[in-house]
Amino acid sequence: MDDPFDSYPEIEEIKEELLNNGPAAAAEKAQEHLKKLNNIPLNIGITRESGSGKSTFVNAFRGIDNRDERAAPTGSVETTLEVIPYHHPNYPNVTLWDLPGIGTTNFPAYKYLEHVEFEKFDFFIIISDTRFRENDVKLAQEIQKMRKKFYFVRSKIDHNLWDEERSQREFNAERTLAQIRENCIQGLQKQGVDAPQVFLVSSFDLHLYDFHLLEETLERELPAHKRNALLLAMPNVNLEIINKKKEALQAKIKYLECMSALIASAPVPGLSVAIDLTCLVNAVIEYQVTFGLDSGSLQKLALSARVPVDDLKAVMKSPLAATEITKELIIKLLSLSVSGAALMAAEEGSRFIPIFGIPAAMALSFASTYNSLNTFLNMLADDAQRVFKKALGLNTSVCYHMVNGNMAFNGT
Repeated sequence: MDDPFDSYPEIEEIKEELLNNGPAAAAEKAQEHLKKLNNIPLNIGITRESGSGKSTFVNAFRGIDNRDERAAPTGSVETTLEVIPYHHPNYPNVTLWDLPGIGTTNFPAYKYLEHVEFEKFDFFIIISDTRFRENDVKLAQEIQKMRKKFYFVRSKIDHNLWDEERSQREFNAERTLAQIRENCIQGLQKQGVDAPQVFLVSSFDLHLYDFHLLEETLERELPAHKRNALLLAMPNVNLEIINKKKEALQAKIKYLECMSALIASAPVPGLSVAIDLTCLVNAVIEYQVTFGLDSGSLQKLALSARVPVDDLKAVMKSPLAATEITKELIIKLLSLSVSGAALMAAEEGSRFIPIFGIPAAMALSFASTYNSLNTFLNMLADDAQRVFKKALGLNTSVCYHMVNGNMAFNGT
């Protein structure tokens, strides 16, 4: 029978551990790789002076309402005088650091970066709700000297559009957005910032304006090993991010497959199936939370989108969405799948075959875990897309229109 690890050269280390030290050591090595993958740190520094919407942005990025007890405090006065970490509720390895506004300290720009320990940050986001000022530029220039990435976010764009619409006889949203963006870019260039990257954002409507462009830019410019950490922690702002999350979660399946196959090599009836069920439950819980299909996330989405939560649940087709994930539920779904039930039964039966039984059980366990995880992942990814469309009032596919060469949602 073919070696189930041959198609994964990137985990050659696990195979070597199997050959040298046996299945238990190899399974531990696979678990070690998975744990490392789940705990890659991503540290994001968010800075600006008071009233700019910095804390609201931190909360929105983490999918937390301003009224949540875990939220960064918001207000019209400067609430951040020290460096305060805010961990992502589902991915604690991703941390947004609420930094004191540079104008609120007595440090010059270069000393400010020492004060906030800039070395630990993967990139910085500099936020303003009006124009970017001299302190912002000085900070950006110091960050650039130290070879770190920084991005300018122009916040509260929804307020600007609303004000302009009330004051103009012939209001044009696209023209107004283009003017705001161009004014920001020109202002930064005049102060010596070369090719500034400016993104227009409303923290209350992340699916609008430039947030998806910010996500794409961060993804493109982050080191490869940090990208999945970013993607999984991102809020669902469009259909593409849901697809990217699905791909990131698929990348983890190979480690679970390997652990399943290695554990199946133990000549203990029922052990492999029991451990497989635990792995499946844990993986499906992660899928559910990452796609925002747990009950708490759906309630928050319903509130922000002003859509009854029952309407969101009505478009879901998977029995895994908006419910508690238990071993009993997973067993029930596997039993309804002819291929899933057959693979698990064949695995348990094959281990009693002399000589070839254990290798056959390993291969069958590998295939069973792969098929089950992919099926469950596809179910929840499809439901995430349906829920997203329903929340935005989209009947079939997401429609876009161009704003100054960038994509923006129609309607909502």
